[in-house]
Amino acid sequence: MSNTINYFKFPDLSNANEDGLLAMGGDLEVDTLVSAYVQGIFPWYSEGQPILWWSPDPRMVLYPNEVKVSRSLKRTLRNANMTVSCNRSFNEVISACALRGQAPTADNDLEATWITKEMNAAYNELHKLGYAHSIEVWQNDELVGGLYGLALGSAFFGESMFSRVSDASKVALVSLCNALTAQGFTLIDCQVASDHLLSLGAVEISRDAFLDAIKDADINQAKLNFADQFERYCANSVINNL
Repeated sequence: MSNTINYFKFPDLSNANEDGLLAMGGDLEVDTLVSAYVQGIFPWYSEGQPILWWSPDPRMVLYPNEVKVSRSLKRTLRNANMTVSCNRSFNEVISACALRGQAPTADNDLEATWITKEMNAAYNELHKLGYAHSIEVWQNDELVGGLYGLALGSAFFGESMFSRVSDASKVALVSLCNALTAQGFTLIDCQVASDHLLSLGAVEISRDAFLDAIKDADINQAKLNFADQFERYCANSVINNL
């Protein structure tokens, strides 16, 4: 599978406001999205709004080889009977992220979250082309947690995660860090700060430093073997060895 991206140039990042809002409008086509990520920009908006494009300064990142695993998390994982996979259920993961880990109901659908139906469709297309990937966490053959994002160059651009049981999203993230470290990835883009990510070792860096870190990202180099490499370098050893 191959894909050629038509590069789309966004406004200079110096035009972003103090919150990181850079532009509005446009579309969620593959060319636009991949071009945005390699320029340090991501979409985030609510249903009924125009598409909003962001590049915050500072930027929250997690260096994969510096992820923190607390003693309590280690104890939980050793007894949780969890297994991890990659790209087995991408659509199920992004849909669960949209619902924040809740089961779908008539009153709780994709339109109620920032991961709109249009966002869902756009990232599923990125997944089909080898840009977007999911990490799934299973317990007794049930999907209980996971995350998704894009792999470009030596960076993984995290988008969202969810848990249906305690610490399942942390299992997904630690597993991802283990595999990314083995493959020479240098950072995970976490976008903006949160206490949850800070507790796992994420730090804030300047936007300029972030742009330097992702400068090797090639828009036409999708990670087509990402799942195979994840299974090779991670499998479930990250859980078993904690």
